[in-house]
Amino acid sequence: MHIVLNEKHCQVDDQLSLFELRDRNKPTADIIICNGTPVSDDRPLQPFDQVILIQRGEQPSAEELEALLVARHPPEVHDPLKKATIGIAGAGGLGSSIAIALARTGIGQLIIADFDVVEPSNLNRQQYYIDQIGMAKVEALRANLQRINPFTIIRTENRYLNADNIPDLFAGVDIMVEAFDCPEAKAMLSQVWLQQFPDTPLVAASGMAGYGSSNSISTRRAMGNLYICGDGTSAVQPGNGLMAPRVGIAAHHQANTVIRLLLGIDPIEEPIKEK
Repeated sequence: MHIVLNEKHCQVDDQLSLFELRDRNKPTADIIICNGTPVSDDRPLQPFDQVILIQRGEQPSAEELEALLVARHPPEVHDPLKKATIGIAGAGGLGSSIAIALARTGIGQLIIADFDVVEPSNLNRQQYYIDQIGMAKVEALRANLQRINPFTIIRTENRYLNADNIPDLFAGVDIMVEAFDCPEAKAMLSQVWLQQFPDTPLVAASGMAGYGSSNSISTRRAMGNLYICGDGTSAVQPGNGLMAPRVGIAAHHQANTVIRLLLGIDPIEEPIKEK
């Protein structure tokens, strides 16, 4: 009988039960998930059952975690992501959300640079916790990423980014991501990158302040290898600050653009055809 055990296809005896499967393969497992539902009672296995055996507090090995990731998308998707190195300039609302999305997707290496520390006002939109207040953002983010996917290689740079150090810090990345809050810093990085690395895509963001329509945030190609995510207009001003929902939408537009570029897919969505 064919089943899927911990995301790997295998053959088992026709009369095997869930508990017998556990006892043979992972007797220490204290959680059994069958076809997406936790179960506590024994029953005979059925063909094509999907079973996950979990021991609370146990971290999967690198091989096991990779099998779990690959199961969610085929090798032709997983392999390019695993081999990729992505640079992220900024570890605030955009950068922290982008990094987490890419680590969860299975990106092989992240280079993240920021000079700031976690402060209370960051917690309304950035991927940090109250007990990380005062920590360097890149170190706090590294800790959070390692809890999600400890096998993603993470290089952090706790420093202020400028036109002089950006080329050295991010040389060799497959894709560069701009994740600054400051408009002047955004413009600086874009200018430096397009001059120094015109053949390496840059995924930037512009316009995600406030609580306007989610649907106004989109991805567009500005020119050549420059892609911009956001609504392009909403700026921070009194009564229209940065909030988690729209910042997160823009950040995930950026992360998805990175993935599409790595897979050789045009990041710009096809227009909806009129009937």
